[in-house]
Amino acid sequence: MSSTKLSLLFNNITTKNQTPPPLPISDKQTATRITTYLSKSTVAKLKSNPSSLLFNLNPNVTRLVLSSPSLPTQSCIDFFKFLNTFESHLKPDLAAAITLSHRLYADKRFGEMKSLLNSIANTDRVEMIIGNVSEEGKVEFLETFLDLMIRVYVDKGMFQEGLRVFDYMVEKGLKIDERSCIVFLVAAKKRLKIDLCLEVFNRMVDCGVRISVYSLTIVVEGLCRRGEVEKSRKLVREFCRKGIKPEAYTYNTIINACVKGREFTGVEEVLKEMRKGGVGYNKVTYTLLMELSVKNGRMGDAEKLFDEMRERGVELDVYLYTSMISWYCRMGDVKRGFLLFDELVEKGFSPSSHTYGALIDGVCKVGEMGAAEILMNEMQSKGVDINKVVFNTLINGYCRKRMIDEALAVYDVMEKKGFEADVFTFNTIASCLNRLKRYDEAKQWIFRMMEGGVRLNTVSYTNLIDVYCKEGNVEEAKRLFVEMSSKGAQPNAVTYNVMIDACCKQGKVKEARKLRANMEAKGMVPDSYTYTSLIHGECIADNVDEAMRLFSEMGSKGLDQSSVTYTVMISGLSKAGKSDEAFGFYDEMKRKGYIIDNKVYTALVGSLHSAET
Repeated sequence: MSSTKLSLLFNNITTKNQTPPPLPISDKQTATRITTYLSKSTVAKLKSNPSSLLFNLNPNVTRLVLSSPSLPTQSCIDFFKFLNTFESHLKPDLAAAITLSHRLYADKRFGEMKSLLNSIANTDRVEMIIGNVSEEGKVEFLETFLDLMIRVYVDKGMFQEGLRVFDYMVEKGLKIDERSCIVFLVAAKKRLKIDLCLEVFNRMVDCGVRISVYSLTIVVEGLCRRGEVEKSRKLVREFCRKGIKPEAYTYNTIINACVKGREFTGVEEVLKEMRKGGVGYNKVTYTLLMELSVKNGRMGDAEKLFDEMRERGVELDVYLYTSMISWYCRMGDVKRGFLLFDELVEKGFSPSSHTYGALIDGVCKVGEMGAAEILMNEMQSKGVDINKVVFNTLINGYCRKRMIDEALAVYDVMEKKGFEADVFTFNTIASCLNRLKRYDEAKQWIFRMMEGGVRLNTVSYTNLIDVYCKEGNVEEAKRLFVEMSSKGAQPNAVTYNVMIDACCKQGKVKEARKLRANMEAKGMVPDSYTYTSLIHGECIADNVDEAMRLFSEMGSKGLDQSSVTYTVMISGLSKAGKSDEAFGFYDEMKRKGYIIDNKVYTALVGSLHSAET
């Protein structure tokens, strides 16, 4: 058989086996076929065999399908999502998204409409979206569409795009919903974009958007957060004149800022404005005023406010009771704290872990560890979670009483409960061991903290430096003193005092003086401990005249000259053979009512011997 005949035969066979390409049909016909299929079947089935129906699909066909009144809205949504999975020409364009938006708007499915707009906000420029949507639809649809676009852009942090939509709506005279503006204001405030917050608010005012007290309060809070309290007050007064009456929560925002900034006069002025406007105090107002009273040391005023709340029938809650209990306990009035705790329970409230924590802290501070254990057991029996703060409070309470074994037992329970010890836990235990002269164990706890990845703070370094000084290893203490600053832990007055005391005891009085100068250069004021250490150092170095000068300087600065300071002075003067001066200090000690120990008597006897010699 010739090659020509073979070729003809092969072509015939191939032609018979091939499926002829579909004849071209109109967009309307294609849309009708797809619509009919989707009406009878589902998109899921279309996914399994999409080729035949989607062969002639184009953007116009997609829009025709999505706008077909015979196709349910849900089928349109499913079809749109299905096409969105493609990375080809089948993917719906902006016009398709707007068409589907019309369907969702008509069905009042605004949540799904917003989700749809969320998908186009990333891919299409704001001008393109505005241009396309403005070509079609009624005013009501346009307002809803663009309003939702503002919210979408704001949610994404695309504030400039949101402002462009806002400006377009103003330009076209479209109504802007205050709720969208509130979304804008809240988002700007959360991101600390207070200037943007003010810009949006001013645009709202300029274009006639209805301003509610809620919008006003958001801006007031933003200004207060930035420290512009006076500006916030002026804004409130301005809108009062415009007929927008501030609520208690508006004024509370300003009061809160004044309390934090300790602007007490400002608080009084705000309260006057509240009274003038007929705005009553609510629970938050009373809480803020009580907090202010406590900060000023006027617990009696706080009590009066609390009683006033009861009389006026203002709702009390666990938080308020807990605050009062905490304040009483901090002031050492644990009995009053327990009375309020009982009242809280009688009123049917359930004490929280913070309530118990406040009481436990109170009893620990007065050394009533038995009461602390009872409260902790009560927490467990009532199913109240014991948090890390409560564990740390108990550990600190036992350590203050030098009950280190009990503190370590609480630590073990804390670990078993899954709580990780923090820097406060480690410092508390290490400090207690240091006071108990268990220096090796104190160091081990600090090293354990380092191994656990907990960063040493100023207290940690000061503890470790103090231990090394007490062990006589002043060189290692000095190394740590230099190191701590490079590790982000700045020495404080206590750290300097530890180093000054160590240098003085070793007779290195020049180094001690340099440390004092450095301490003062950093803005730290020497205290009684600093002066007593320096006086001791000068006495050891036989500089008793300088020690006398330092003692006088203490008095002129109003610092407490303790029995230890007097003992150091008497010892130094006695050693120098200045018996008369030593006995003069002894007489002062007696007049001040100090208990005089054997060290003083021994030094005085020695001074008489030195004087005779």
